[in-house]
Amino acid sequence: MSRYRPPRTAGTPLITPAGEARLRAELHELWNVRRPQVTQAVSEAAALGDRSENAEYIYGKKMLREIDSRVRFLRKRLENLKVIHERPADPSKVYFGAWVTLEDDEGIEARYRIVGPDELDLKQNLISIDSPLARALVGKALDAEVRLQTPAGEQRWYIVEIAYPEE
Repeated sequence: MSRYRPPRTAGTPLITPAGEARLRAELHELWNVRRPQVTQAVSEAAALGDRSENAEYIYGKKMLREIDSRVRFLRKRLENLKVIHERPADPSKVYFGAWVTLEDDEGIEARYRIVGPDELDLKQNLISIDSPLARALVGKALDAEVRLQTPAGEQRWYIVEIAYPEE
């Protein structure tokens, strides 16, 4: 059995200004802070002699590979992303960047923001525009019913609020 795994699709190339700033900050931190520290540590470990049994050297080289891989990914991804600064022409409908408040049949509310796949963070209620829920929401207006087939069965929500943050 081979270890090959096909590369995953990058998703929609959209991002909010805040998301782009986070990715650029991560790139800066990796390239200008972490990489020089790890390079210095590898250099010091290599000066100790036998590299084949030197755990600090082996671990440091592994860390450098991981940092370089992430830096390559971030640089390539940032080149292809489109930052969405402007609000949509019709702010009464759900589009990229919107905060959407949903209410289910029991009256329980949930609030989500539709962002790019690079910003996905369920703890902050940020959902990817590529997610099934976001796809069902896009283009819908206030008070619209949204139905989505989930593993637990069909779910139904109503859009009770749409807001676009000022960025």
